[in-house]
Amino acid sequence: MFTLKLTQVGNSVGVVLPKEALAQLKIEKGDTLFLTETPGGFRLTTYDPEFESQMTAARKIMKRRRNVLRELAK
Repeated sequence: MFTLKLTQVGNSVGVVLPKEALAQLKIEKGDTLFLTETPGGFRLTTYDPEFESQMTAARKIMKRRRNVLRELAK
């Protein structure tokens, strides 16, 4: 568990992450994080749930239309 500190950033509030948390998340300054609400609270992650749902839909289409995509690739 990490203790996070809130700080004023212009008219907004920012969160300061310790170096250890950055290392475990494998992120650095400028990367994007996603805060999602869960039944038990909130989850901070580098995983984008919306992108994953789009990729799942794309995989279904690619599987269904495999022959068409092969012909287009020629």
